[in-house]
Amino acid sequence: MRHALTLLLATLVSLPALALEVGQPAPDFTLEASDGKTYSLDDFRGKRAVVIAWYPKAFTRGCTIECKSLAENGHLIREYDVAYFMASTDEVETNKKFAAAEKADFPLLSDPEGEVAKAYDVLVPALNIAKRVTVYIGKDGKVLKIDRDIKPATSAEDMAQTLGELGVARKG
Repeated sequence: MRHALTLLLATLVSLPALALEVGQPAPDFTLEASDGKTYSLDDFRGKRAVVIAWYPKAFTRGCTIECKSLAENGHLIREYDVAYFMASTDEVETNKKFAAAEKADFPLLSDPEGEVAKAYDVLVPALNIAKRVTVYIGKDGKVLKIDRDIKPATSAEDMAQTLGELGVARKG
């Protein structure tokens, strides 16, 4: 019996963390961004909703298309009381160059160690890159939606539509 219990405990300890789900508190983060600032989820709690659009790699085709969508149509997202970011496991310097090349008028967060991506259940560990997933977080810090069906070319329009569907307040 004792051996079985030890084996069970060892198995439970080695299981991966449960996936992030809607309704759970979003994992906190403090990450450097392409605009030279450092952002924490805690900065927005009780103040604004947050959207984090995770992407695999700067300067790749789909990520470039997604970044252009958010840069060119970000005014649709800014109609809502929300802070929005793209985030990847790229180094800060890479994201600074990517943001400049794509004229991003919003911050790109850098998580080079992949720790935050792992907490958000978007990390591909063998490659240390994030999956293309957008996470919507309410003012209370809880996950409102996890969107795994991203269309890079219409990312901004889709985000704005989702913010409306989720009932995120519009700016007055």
